[in-house]
Amino acid sequence: MKRRVRAGLALAVPLVLSVPAGAAAAGAGTGPPGDRPGWRLVAAETFDRRLDDTRVPWRPDDDGPGSPYDVDMYDNDGAYFATVGGPAFRTQLAKVRTYRKSFAFGRRGWLTAELAARDRDGDGRPDGAPTLTSGHGVANLDEPDYRGGVVIRSTRDLPSEYRVEMTLRGLDFGGERNGSWDYPDGRINGYAPGGCKTVFPWASGGDFSRPECQWADARTDSNGFYYMSIMDYRRVAPHNNIFVHGHRKVAMDGYNRYKYTGSGLKYCNPATRQYEPYSAGTGNGVNAIFMTDDRRYPSMPGTEYLMQSECGFVKGGAIVSTVDLRPELLPHNPYTFAIERRNGAYTMEMSGVFAHVGRATFRYTRKFVQDGEPIWHYNQRSDAYDGRYDADWTWKGPGGTLVDRGTWPAGSAYPDRFMIGDPHMNFYEGTAKVDDIRLYTPENRSAVPSATPAG
Repeated sequence: MKRRVRAGLALAVPLVLSVPAGAAAAGAGTGPPGDRPGWRLVAAETFDRRLDDTRVPWRPDDDGPGSPYDVDMYDNDGAYFATVGGPAFRTQLAKVRTYRKSFAFGRRGWLTAELAARDRDGDGRPDGAPTLTSGHGVANLDEPDYRGGVVIRSTRDLPSEYRVEMTLRGLDFGGERNGSWDYPDGRINGYAPGGCKTVFPWASGGDFSRPECQWADARTDSNGFYYMSIMDYRRVAPHNNIFVHGHRKVAMDGYNRYKYTGSGLKYCNPATRQYEPYSAGTGNGVNAIFMTDDRRYPSMPGTEYLMQSECGFVKGGAIVSTVDLRPELLPHNPYTFAIERRNGAYTMEMSGVFAHVGRATFRYTRKFVQDGEPIWHYNQRSDAYDGRYDADWTWKGPGGTLVDRGTWPAGSAYPDRFMIGDPHMNFYEGTAKVDDIRLYTPENRSAVPSATPAG
């Protein structure tokens, strides 16, 4: 049962500000990239300078306590998996050799690239490693093997109020192409053919002792891409998918389910403002999700979803695809994705040419606490939150019982850092082209991000 909101927190406001097809709201991404009324551009990356990750070496990383990528019990080597998987998890994890590379770029290093890959044959070099390069003013994110990951993130904490946006000029991370999930070149939902592609060695349960190829098939499950997400920890980088699902505040992502006909997803047709079966779309939907403190799953980590679309508002239940992209129109008709934090609220915005409605801008806004629902870990400062949504999460399995105490305690604080790309090291494979990453602050506010250490 939802906890009552005490006096002193923000009162509920109208649930959503949405912009009908063809209309634009103040600050919306419909004009020139530098022209955002009410906002001041403080950092921008156009990718006109050469970017090439091969200049940085791959380094082994075990995600252990001494690793700069160690975060919590849901890490790749985390106690959560040792609990639900038992001793078999440690045996399987010992077969995984992870390599990472990280480098800052952009003016004053305001952006950071994080890449991860696995060494499958034990020769000391990652296999099927992702790359991040630029050419002709566009960044190319290429991930040929789903066991890797590549993201672009903010190097430092975002300010207390901001707008961050990016332009998408290419996308090939699954979804239907020419009406089919099975591509003429042999790929399935964007995954290359050949061999098994499973979620090994991370799962929320089951028999962890199975051979790798007997784990759940990633290829016929889902592919996807994070267009823009706000994360709640500092060194944002690829991890297993369960870890990522517990660290998002707000996210716009693709979750492209192969030939899915179940009831766990649905599609909003913004022209009719009616929900339709997932199969009514093309598998190129954008899920615009505000996370809240309730657990979405009883047996695995993951915060509950608050989803707004032109079809209405839903909490939990089937995941809603807010709009359907048309990747075949790229790069000539690019998309802009933006997230704003201002006046005690988050706003998600997407602009471009969408199925059914053509060129449009959609914006959805929620207060940090609205209708008794908080946005997960919204507080950047400890004095902005009093602990009322704190909870303990308990996990049981062959490895015993594990309690995650204080998932949102009084005195806590969580930075805002944005992320673009694929952070899942056991899902997603493909390529994308990203351009014009821009950071704005309100015109009457400080022009620089908060001075927290890079990392």
